[in-house]
Amino acid sequence: MIVRTLGDSGIRVSGMGVGCWAIGGPDTNLGLPMGWGEVPESAALAGLQHAFEGGATLFDTADIYGHGRSERRIGRLVSQVRREQIQLVSKVGYFAGTAAHGYDPGHMRRQLEQSLDNLNTDYLDVYFFHHSEFGPGNHRLGLAVETMHSFLDEGLIRAIGMRGPHRYAPDRLASGPKADKNTQFRDLFAQIRPQVLAVRDNLLTPQSRSTSIFSFAEKHGCGVLINKPLAQGLLTGSYTNAVARIFGPADHRARKRWFTPPAIELIEHGLDQVRALVGDRPQDVIGVALWSCLARSANAAVLVGFANSEQVEVNLAGMAHRPEDEVIERVRAIMADVQRQLDASGEVFVDETPVGAWS
Repeated sequence: MIVRTLGDSGIRVSGMGVGCWAIGGPDTNLGLPMGWGEVPESAALAGLQHAFEGGATLFDTADIYGHGRSERRIGRLVSQVRREQIQLVSKVGYFAGTAAHGYDPGHMRRQLEQSLDNLNTDYLDVYFFHHSEFGPGNHRLGLAVETMHSFLDEGLIRAIGMRGPHRYAPDRLASGPKADKNTQFRDLFAQIRPQVLAVRDNLLTPQSRSTSIFSFAEKHGCGVLINKPLAQGLLTGSYTNAVARIFGPADHRARKRWFTPPAIELIEHGLDQVRALVGDRPQDVIGVALWSCLARSANAAVLVGFANSEQVEVNLAGMAHRPEDEVIERVRAIMADVQRQLDASGEVFVDETPVGAWS
């Protein structure tokens, strides 16, 4: 397993981290499906253990993933290993509970304390602002940032994280004009002063967006945690129209267009071309997808989700061999063409738009 340092934070992590959203299972929040399919406790624990034994030391979760279920499952692993052997990441903001807002300072402290309890630890390596909605005129931002920095000063967290340009989940469904999320990101970045960024990147992400955000992170000394490197499973080859999938009402995939048959058909056609280039084993395709992300920056790690230990095994196998740069570029070109076809068909894959130059 390669080791990466998250920028100026100095935090060293495994190049492949474990994304633990899926093991939270089905869930809803803010009136929206925000979970996955059901993952049995035994499968989740076996997968976490297998990942750790295979060299993955970074585990990423959030208070809202299964409303604590994901955190508690990771906590079972934490209780079996030395704390200094692993790096734990969680997030706050999407779950408000009985507070007026998810970024109410009192609520943030209570949520951190609960996350620490769930995870069987007394500190987090990175604690993220999970979204960028700080109330009208960002009037909650100042106290929220002050609270987060107090956690840092108290040793409850080692680094502060924030997401790259994105939209607050309910805002994606709202009609009418939307704020420029790139300008919003730059404004928030200057005030939050994070050490780590969370960035969506995969073979179906527009190239201009990928290169610019990583350049921005490097300029500011930020580490990067890359989420959705396998496009939530769509780049694994496990989604085909030959096998129909039915997503439950609490599974976020049920409301996303890129899990529909037309989009899956386009993606599968691109993956057939990738297989002809790199090999037809699942780990061959997964490997080039992961290394395409890792090649973006020496200060970045990928977060790869799972639902069972078999998926973890294939993900680890994909990390074993780094493809040549030429192969990575050819694969990027193949899947960039798929992205353009998705856009043209109306089956837009990402909810992020390309951005221009960063300063």
